[in-house]
Amino acid sequence: MGGMTEVRTRPPSTAGRRGNAVAAVLANGILLLLVHVWPGWEVVPFLTDETTQVLPFVDVALLAGIAVALLQMARPGGVSVPVGTTLTTAFGLAATVRLLQVFPFDLSSGWEVVVRVLLWLGIAGGVVGILVSLPGLLRLGRAQR
Repeated sequence: MGGMTEVRTRPPSTAGRRGNAVAAVLANGILLLLVHVWPGWEVVPFLTDETTQVLPFVDVALLAGIAVALLQMARPGGVSVPVGTTLTTAFGLAATVRLLQVFPFDLSSGWEVVVRVLLWLGIAGGVVGILVSLPGLLRLGRAQR
C-alpha cells in the first residue's frame, strides 16, 4: 500500500518534434511581423521611444528561435536539441536583461512593479535553464571526442 508508481515517458516522436519546430517558426515569425510590419510596436500605448534600444535583442532572440527550429526540423534530435535549447535560452536571457535595463514601458507605479518582478523571474528562469543545460552539453562534448 502506498508504493511509488513508476511513470515512463517516451521521447517525443519525430513528427511531434517537427510539429513543435513548425509552431516555433510560425510563432516567432508572426511576432517579428507584428513588431516590425503591422501593426508595429509604435502603436502599443505603453511602449516608449526607448523600445528601439531593446528591439535588436528581441529580434536576435526571435531569429535564433527560428534558426534553431529550422535546424531541428532538418535534423530532429541529436545535437540540435541541447545546443539549440541553450542558445535560445541565452538569447532570450539577453533580451530580458536588456528589457530590465532600459525598461521601455510607461506604466502606472503598481504595474511597473509587477512587470519588473516578472522580468526578474524571467532572468532567474533563464539562468536556471542555462545551468541545467550545461551538464548535457558537457556530456555531449565528451561523447563527440
